[in-house]
Amino acid sequence: MRLPTWTRFLLLLATAGAGGGLLVLAASYLYLAPQLPPASQIREVEYQIPLRIYSRDMKLISEYGEKRRQPVSYDQLPQPLVQAILAAEDERFFSHNGVDLKGLLRAAVELARYREIRSGGSTITMQVARNFFLGREQRFLRKFNEIVLAIQIERVLSKEEILELYLNKIYLGHRAYGAEAAAQVYYGKSISDLSVAQLAMIAGLPKAPSAYNPITNPERALLRRNWILFRMEETGALTHEERLSAQEAPVTARFHAAQPEVDGAYFAEMVRLQAMELIDDDLYTAGIRIVTTLDSERQSNAVKALRDGLHDYDERHGYRGPLDKLDISELPALPGITSASTEAAPDLDTAPDTAEVDTELSETMMGLDPDIASWAALIKDRSRIGPLNPAIVTAIGDQEADILFRDGKRAQLAWDDIRWARRHINDKYVGDEPSKASQVLAPGHVIYVRPTGSGDNRRWRLAELPRAQSALVSLDPHTGAIEAMQGGYSFSVSNFNRAVQSKRQAGSVFKPFIYTSALENGFTPASIINDAPVVFDDEKLETAWRPTGASGKFYGPVRMREALYRSLNLVSIRILRQIGISQAMGTLERFGLPIDTFQRDLSLALGSASVTPMEIATAYSIFANGGYRVSPWGILRIEKENGDVLWKAPEIEFCDEGCQQPETTTVELEPVAEPPSLAEVLHKDGIASSTDEDQEVVTIQPDPVVAPRVLDARVAWLMYSMMQDVVRRGTGHMANTLGRRDLAGKTGTTNDQVDAWFSGYSPELVATVWVGFDNPSTLGWGEYGGKAALPIWMDYMGPALKGVPDSQLEQPRGITTVRINPENGLLARPQNPDSVTEYFVEDQLPDLEPPLGLAGGNNAPEQIF
Repeated sequence: MRLPTWTRFLLLLATAGAGGGLLVLAASYLYLAPQLPPASQIREVEYQIPLRIYSRDMKLISEYGEKRRQPVSYDQLPQPLVQAILAAEDERFFSHNGVDLKGLLRAAVELARYREIRSGGSTITMQVARNFFLGREQRFLRKFNEIVLAIQIERVLSKEEILELYLNKIYLGHRAYGAEAAAQVYYGKSISDLSVAQLAMIAGLPKAPSAYNPITNPERALLRRNWILFRMEETGALTHEERLSAQEAPVTARFHAAQPEVDGAYFAEMVRLQAMELIDDDLYTAGIRIVTTLDSERQSNAVKALRDGLHDYDERHGYRGPLDKLDISELPALPGITSASTEAAPDLDTAPDTAEVDTELSETMMGLDPDIASWAALIKDRSRIGPLNPAIVTAIGDQEADILFRDGKRAQLAWDDIRWARRHINDKYVGDEPSKASQVLAPGHVIYVRPTGSGDNRRWRLAELPRAQSALVSLDPHTGAIEAMQGGYSFSVSNFNRAVQSKRQAGSVFKPFIYTSALENGFTPASIINDAPVVFDDEKLETAWRPTGASGKFYGPVRMREALYRSLNLVSIRILRQIGISQAMGTLERFGLPIDTFQRDLSLALGSASVTPMEIATAYSIFANGGYRVSPWGILRIEKENGDVLWKAPEIEFCDEGCQQPETTTVELEPVAEPPSLAEVLHKDGIASSTDEDQEVVTIQPDPVVAPRVLDARVAWLMYSMMQDVVRRGTGHMANTLGRRDLAGKTGTTNDQVDAWFSGYSPELVATVWVGFDNPSTLGWGEYGGKAALPIWMDYMGPALKGVPDSQLEQPRGITTVRINPENGLLARPQNPDSVTEYFVEDQLPDLEPPLGLAGGNNAPEQIF
């Protein structure tokens, strides 16, 4: 049958149009292709991956960078996510050659009808071309460029490789780039752990990350998710029952910040600044990983110990009142709660600050009872600070208080967690202990609470943000590697790192250096020094200087060992006067202390020198390792995202004679086995990292660092023995509760209890703690180093040394053990029943005491300094 003339004309016209279109496309391709970047460059793409800092055992400490991204391979993408993306973005992806003609025709009709492209008609390959090579402006020429590049990309990459690029590159809202980052941001899980409903939610984001965002626009996001689930049923990815079940799932998305596994923000910031000087790569976009010396478990213990110690100090000095007092007269009354139904306190003792999380969380509360929501809204802008959670008091009982958190959860404060709150009067005085909760709290009070207790006794406790501050530094004394460091209560409240930036007077924690100089200059642990009042007239002073001891008590002639564990000020002054300022300065310089800033007078014996906790911890490492000066350091290696090492810490070499001074503060942690690279860890956990096999990476490793001997091993051992007595029977005796015999250390307190210190060690670990106010002022009566700083040190060292054998510093050759008369420091005769054991360098043994009963007898010391 012959077709009508008009039909043949239309077919001819359509054929001509199609041919003309193909000619236009061919001409456009030939014209545009040479002007575009070669698609083969896509194999060389480098994702913008943030800087990440890890502990020695590969726990995330901190992340720096504008974009959150964690690339994954195609094989690690769950199949339902791929199906959801194809259903939403490009159903025929696996069948076209990069260009979907049906989609382009639809876009052309929209352009002719509306004079703009609405649906786009872009395939996933075209979106990859746009994301990697082109801009986002909606221009007609750009669409042709996308087509040309998409065809080229399909020639050099497989479909799976294209999808992998797409799902690692696309922006999905809230700084998340790529599917894995989106899963972490919205659900706090890996992409492989999400449900079909959650995967469909993420698949709905590429079209418009803001409009379909489940956090900021949950209603529109829900509609988009359900449409994608419907499309998945249409494409055969889901059965009807599976689609219905997924559509019934609630919206569970909420903002999850890049959550560190270890709270070490002070340390991470210090390391970040150091890394900027070590490598030239772009730290914040090149996927750089810094592996540090920090021990994650010890760091967590340090943070908890420091915060608990500051809270204990704060509670001793009374309650300063609520954060705010809100008018709740218009709010509905809430039903009472019981302790049995109270919200359990989570394990947030060492949780990093989450101001960003808190802000987003308060914006995404859904499904709250309207009455509860009206209360929660009053404190939605209050952020958590470490373990401190903001709450509002909703009701008061006789000896309990009902509280409500920003997310609508409720809890009850028991009396034992309120009764500490005596009214703060000043640094010396507090009010009477309250007898009922209404004397402390009232409905409408905005307060902080913190988790306390353990196990079944985990509960909330009334708390405040401490005004006092603290710092803790812990080093491996054999290498100088930083095992733990906390520079204050909270990095988000104050990023001033008191561990390395705050110079404070050392007080008696400085005395061991003076005693060391004495041992080097003829003194022995048995030397007798007079603890008696002394007056110094100095023309530089307006009045005579009359130094005293903390207790105001004088002991008369005492052995140097006893003087140290009792921390007798007048003895230290007499020792310094005897050996001379210049001689002492030489010893201090060998300890690596900043002597150029020290006063050159007798006040040095009492710790007038200003030092940082890091400087004290480093100097005490010399005692702990037997006399070698090591430098503190924190970076093990710096590596690329694929595991290539860019920089590696130098080795450490111990030297006894003819050593050059160390030129760097970074050494390799030799005693610790080389930790696995993150690439190995991620591979083990099923997370891929990008590779760049063609590019050769040259690892920078500085020359070895020399740790010179600066202290005679015999003197170091004698100081260890004397400082063990500080712990066993002196000002640090509280540390005996740790049940270890290898601990040594020294307390320190400055005038008017402005600074409190404790620095101590075992042969395997050194730790220094400082407590005080940023603007120097008294901590209050009785707040000595043994009360304010030592408990923090103990709470850290106890867990830190768990599993570490109790081992004494090895006694070197040249040390002799003898019995002496404790009254005069002379060698005791065998028949002396009061004799005690003492240690001496072999050529410094004292004389034999006179026979018992002779004139002068055993009470006549040979020399009193």
